[in-house]
Amino acid sequence: MKKFFEDIKKDVKFKSAGPGKKLTEDTSASTKPQAKHSTGRSQPRHAPTDGAQRAGAAALARIEQQQKPKVFTSQDAIRNQVKRELEAEAAATAATTETPAGPVMESRHLSVSGIYFTCPLTGAVLTKSEREPHIKEAILMRFSEDPVVASIMMVYTFNKDQDKVKGAVEIINKYIDNICKNPTEEKYRKIKLTNKIFQERVSCVEGCQEFLQALGFERTELPIDGQDTSEEFLMLAEQDEASLELLRERGEQLRTGEPVRAQLDRQPQAFRPSPYATHFDLPPEFYNLTAEELKREQQLKSEIVERNSMLRTKAMREREEQRERKKYNYTLLRVRLPDGILLQGTFLAREKVAALYQFVRGSLEDGWQPFELMAPAGKKLIEDEDVALNECNLVPSAVVTFSWDEAVLADIAAAGKAKTSVLNQNLLENIKVLS
Repeated sequence: MKKFFEDIKKDVKFKSAGPGKKLTEDTSASTKPQAKHSTGRSQPRHAPTDGAQRAGAAALARIEQQQKPKVFTSQDAIRNQVKRELEAEAAATAATTETPAGPVMESRHLSVSGIYFTCPLTGAVLTKSEREPHIKEAILMRFSEDPVVASIMMVYTFNKDQDKVKGAVEIINKYIDNICKNPTEEKYRKIKLTNKIFQERVSCVEGCQEFLQALGFERTELPIDGQDTSEEFLMLAEQDEASLELLRERGEQLRTGEPVRAQLDRQPQAFRPSPYATHFDLPPEFYNLTAEELKREQQLKSEIVERNSMLRTKAMREREEQRERKKYNYTLLRVRLPDGILLQGTFLAREKVAALYQFVRGSLEDGWQPFELMAPAGKKLIEDEDVALNECNLVPSAVVTFSWDEAVLADIAAAGKAKTSVLNQNLLENIKVLS
């Protein structure tokens, strides 16, 4: 093929060289006039310009490109196929991950707008990302009111490693015990800041120095014996008997301290009777899965159906159920009341059944009256059992049926009364239509 194109090039060059000459012909003689010239004498031939040469080369290249057929190899075919598959996969990914232009429109179709928490210190309703910085700020604001309580909150809330917290608390209480047993000895009332144990086990835990200062320790420079330099200490003045008793109480406060945690906001909501009671559209926060994992879960549905048709041992089923429970952080539950009204609330997936009973009881007009809750499969939920909601297959959403205790129903019937409403007035005033 290469030789074929070289022959074409030679032929083009030969034709563009002009008329040929015999070897025996005198080269000095004038050339024979061409028939097309009317003057009868030959014109001198000029060399092509640079522009003409470039144009000719470009034309020749185009001719070669047109004439040269593209030879596809098996590798080319594979490469093209891979390219097409990658382009198709990228288009599919873009279609699934594309966010809608109006996020507000999407939230209108969700069963609940998101997961929210309540700060126990301020009562503010927070998103998951807002809760930690808000609580820290609220604790720091408490120092102006009660520095002892605020520093204890700081110790237990600001530090993730609770083992380190426990070790620091033990050392601080040892300081307090030594002071109370030896109130007149100065060496027990001062702590050298450069002490290795203090640095590695106390000062590295946020809030510990603030607690010591709240007890009355003050930073001071003390001279080193036999040297001209000084060292920095935390120093406590000598305490009287009442102050020592208060010191013991505050040490016990520190020992029994707990972290400040935002509480899950149940977002209680009442809905009118609706055929859409079992329809749930949950936001991503309900799942302990990434977007990729959620997509994979959808693809595994057919595999789950096939697996369920297979014979499995009890241990295999229990292991699979346990894995299923870990997929969800929260659950959205609706309680169908005797009058058809639905009561909705958000729960942690690992919360006990008792939390559901407590939520329902607090939403009733007569919460003191006994009642029962039935799971979707018809199984009675026992309030006293130490069972989590995810262990009852009530995740990530479910509709639970409410019924009064039979004895209560009998008393109501005997009194000739009919309960017109079950929920309290606050929820009924804000009742909505489920769509």
